[in-house]
Amino acid sequence: MKRRIAIVGAGVSGLTCGVLFAEHGYQTAIFAKETGQQTTSATAAALWFPYDAEPAEKVIPWALETYKALVDLTKNSRSGVSIIELRQFSRTSEIQIPEWAIPLGASVIPTVPAFKGGFTLKVPLMDTTIYLDHLAKRFFDAGGEIHGNVKFEKLEDVSPAFDLVINCAGIGARELVQDIDLEPHRGQVAIVPKIDNLSCAIVCDDPPLMYAIPRASDCVFGGTNELSDNLDADPTTTARIIDECTRVLKIQNPLVLAERIGLRPFRKSGVCLERDCLPDGRTVIHNYGHGGSGFTLSWGCAQKVFELAEELPGQRR
Repeated sequence: MKRRIAIVGAGVSGLTCGVLFAEHGYQTAIFAKETGQQTTSATAAALWFPYDAEPAEKVIPWALETYKALVDLTKNSRSGVSIIELRQFSRTSEIQIPEWAIPLGASVIPTVPAFKGGFTLKVPLMDTTIYLDHLAKRFFDAGGEIHGNVKFEKLEDVSPAFDLVINCAGIGARELVQDIDLEPHRGQVAIVPKIDNLSCAIVCDDPPLMYAIPRASDCVFGGTNELSDNLDADPTTTARIIDECTRVLKIQNPLVLAERIGLRPFRKSGVCLERDCLPDGRTVIHNYGHGGSGFTLSWGCAQKVFELAEELPGQRR
């Protein structure tokens, strides 16, 4: 008899876990209030780079494992994953290349106007308009099920027909498991038409946070990272984002096609990836609190979740 797995959350973390379990023969179902392009993941720029997540000693290995998985996915032209040059800048000082980035080929960028220093690195870019659907298709093809418009008050509400629960609820875990360490880091972006001659991603983490990330059919201008759970678009913020991006890119203000807001699930005590026990005796594996690195950690964390599940006694598929 195959073991039945319930995953709570249909963002990139839940979908990636779903793919891994379903493709290994587990009967797997995803339950979520929002699915597909309604998820927080759909609002992400989805450029691979460890950002706004702790602790570094765990985050970096998970990120590097994900990097390898995403590079492999670029071989599939329908995956929505490509390799792009990232140019990471600082307005205030010379920027240090992270140690983990050196083996990946990072190199210093000569001084450019508007910035004091920077480095360049080739990284995976996930076009969320394509990649999330690609993951969902893989999940369905492996026999998985997705149940939308489902909101659990607590994890014990998951049907007892499932003997393992995986919590990928993102910011929703704040209420779902009463985790007071979770806080919403609000991100707002503007979607604009493709920018001529912009073939690399431009990012500056110094305040004000700024990034311009070209995708297959449009471009993402950002952004914000503020402690707030407000999901309403702020026109003043959009204007500031457009002004800063156009200043750096030296272009005229483009048409704003859409404004998107998402809440990064930052956890002050670090990513929660651990086994626990529900009151009814079932095992739950938590996988949330990835901050601004949900896509960047997705495959590394999913593999760790899978390993924790495989270690359980009496596990059969």
